[in-house]
Amino acid sequence: MNIFDWLHRAEAHAEPAATPDETGLRGSVIAALRTVYDPEIPVNIYDLGLIYGLEVDDDVGTVAIRMTLTAPGCPVAQTFPATVEQAVRRVPRVREAHVELVWDPPWSRERMSEAARLELGLI
Repeated sequence: MNIFDWLHRAEAHAEPAATPDETGLRGSVIAALRTVYDPEIPVNIYDLGLIYGLEVDDDVGTVAIRMTLTAPGCPVAQTFPATVEQAVRRVPRVREAHVELVWDPPWSRERMSEAARLELGLI
C-alpha cells in the first residue's frame, strides 16, 4: 500500500489535538507540526486545524500528511507543503514524509483547537 492510500482512508476532518499520552513517532511528528506556523495567522498548523490526515508507520518510519491552507489563494500554496515536509523529516526515525495539499473540505475556524481560538481572542 502506498503512503497516499493511507491518506484516502482517513476521514476528511482535522485531527484532534495531541493528548499528553501521545508517544512514539506520532507524538514526535505532532510536536514537529506544532513548530510550523501559518504565515498569516500566528498559530501553528496543527492547532489551526490545517492537518486533515496524519498517518505514521512507526516500524518503517514513514509519515503521510493530508493538509489544507486557510485559503486557496494563499501566497505560499506552492511552497508551504515542502516546508511542512522538511519539518517532519527532521524528526528522528522519520525516513520518509509526504504532504498532500487538499482543498476539500474547505478550512474554517471551527477546525481550530480551543487553545488556538483562545490565543487569537476568539473565545
